[in-house]
Formats: sequence, C-alpha cells, structure tokens
Amino acid sequence: MPRRESADRKQVTQGRWASILLVPTLILLAVVIIYPVVNAIVMSFQRDAGLNPATGFFEQGGPAGFENYTHWLFQQCNGQSCPPGTLGSQFWNAMSTTFFFTVVTVALETVLGFWMAIIMARSFRGRSAVRAAVLVPWAIPTAVTAKLWFFIFAFDGIANKLFGTQILWTGSEWPAKWAVVISDTWKTTPFMALLILAGLQLIPDEVYEAAKVDGATAWQRFTQITLPLVRPALMVAILFRTLDALRMFDLPYIMTQGANNTTTLSILVVDQIREGFNSAAALSTITFIVIFLVAFIFVRFLGANAVGAATSSGRK
Repeated sequence: MPRRESADRKQVTQGRWASILLVPTLILLAVVIIYPVVNAIVMSFQRDAGLNPATGFFEQGGPAGFENYTHWLFQQCNGQSCPPGTLGSQFWNAMSTTFFFTVVTVALETVLGFWMAIIMARSFRGRSAVRAAVLVPWAIPTAVTAKLWFFIFAFDGIANKLFGTQILWTGSEWPAKWAVVISDTWKTTPFMALLILAGLQLIPDEVYEAAKVDGATAWQRFTQITLPLVRPALMVAILFRTLDALRMFDLPYIMTQGANNTTTLSILVVDQIREGFNSAAALSTITFIVIFLVAFIFVRFLGANAVGAATSSGRK
C-alpha cells in the first residue's frame, strides 16, 4: 500500500508539472490564434465607415448585426442586389472557383502522388537522389513557382511553342483556370507523395510476400493490401492538402490577378480589405466556417472511420 500511494502521489505531481509547463504554450496559442479569430468575429458585426447614399454624408461605422454576412451570402448592397463587377457580386463565383481548384488539384495530386510514392518505395539504385529531386518543386517558394509558370504560359512562352498553339493561357477563363491547376499540381504533388510514402513504408514486406505465395496478382495486392493499409496516411494527406487548397491565394493572384473568374475566397478577402475591414472580417469568418466544416467532415466521417477500420482489422 505505501508503494501504491507513493506512485499515485508521484503521478499527481507529474500531472501538475505538466500542466504548469503547458501554460506558456496555451497563453501563446491564445494570443496568436484565439484572439485574432474572436476579434475578427467581433469586427464582422460592425459597419464600415463610408458614404451614406441616402443622406450623402460620410458616417462612422456602428453595429451592423448580420448586415455584413447578408452582404456576401445574398449579394446585397444597400438593400439591393450588388451591381455586376462589385466585390459583393463575386462571392458565389469565388466560392465555386475555390472548390473547383480544391477538388481538381487534390484529385490530380493524390493520383500522381500515389504513383510517385509507390515508385519511391521500391529499392533501386539512386533512390535517395530521386526522393531528393522529387521534393524540389515543393521546396520552391510559391511566389517563385507562380512567376515561373506565368512565363511558361505566356503567349510566346514555352507551352505554346512546345505544342504549337496560340492560347491566351491567362487571358481567358478556362485556360487560366487550368494554368493554375497545372501549376499547383506541379508544386504540391511531391508533398502528397511524401506523406503517402510514409504510410507505404509502414507496410511490412512479409505481407506482400505472403500474398505472392497465395497467388495474388499485382492488382489484388494493390487493392487488398496497399490501399486498406495506407488509407489512414492517405486520408491525412488529402485532408492537409484540401485545407491548404481552400486557402489558395498566391498562385492565382500572381498568375492572373484573380481575373477571368480565377478569384478565390482568399483573394476576395484581400480585395475587400482595401475597401473595408469589417466586411472583410465577415468574409474571413465565412471562409473559416467553410474550412472548418470541410475539416470536420474529413475527420468525423472519413479519417476517424479509416483509423477505426484499421484498428478493428488489426485486432482481428
């Protein structure tokens, strides 16, 4: 009994020290993360200072209720539909463009990253050099990547000369969108490959050898062994990349300035900041909620189930 009481007392002491050591980190997180989020939400319920069209006088901002949110969600400007070309009229277009970039780029990067990870997981001469070379596009700063592909997709750039075309890649809607997709896929596929490779390396070679002895084909080994066992790492990679793509700003802004229907939610927030902080805070809050819901869906209905399935299969 004395030994048990001593162990319990030691455990309580360690717990107290752990809590004390965590306090500085929690304070830092509160200052860096929680305060800006709360402040942005508070600002989103305030009206921006500006000219009142009814009176013709410049008025200071005040409580706005949900006016800033209805301005974006219902595209309402002063109680009427926002005129075409204004920032308020671009919300749903920016939302659809953001999800288009997210779905297409993440899908392409997942397929290509999986293929690259399978190749890098094999044993061959020069494998370390190949892994290092694959990471080069991901290591290049996004601004440099955007400028590089901007020159490639110029009218007299490499793309048109290589294929013998005369496409205005950044001068019309769909070529501009696909130019952004290609640029982002080139840059971020190595990130997906790196995360998937980490999951592939956790699969024992004995599992594949046993499957070969049982007569399993390469496709059966891929669908019955590789995919189920790598699924947790794959879902984490897709989650990280999806959240990153939903915040896309650099590539489309540098390549197209958001023209030709390539404006994302992040670009719209930056454009709105120049006109009013409070309305931009409301748009930032909406963007935050969208990203949070996507993350919740991944973790609750995809990631958690994948981990649970892997755990249950491991217990069997």
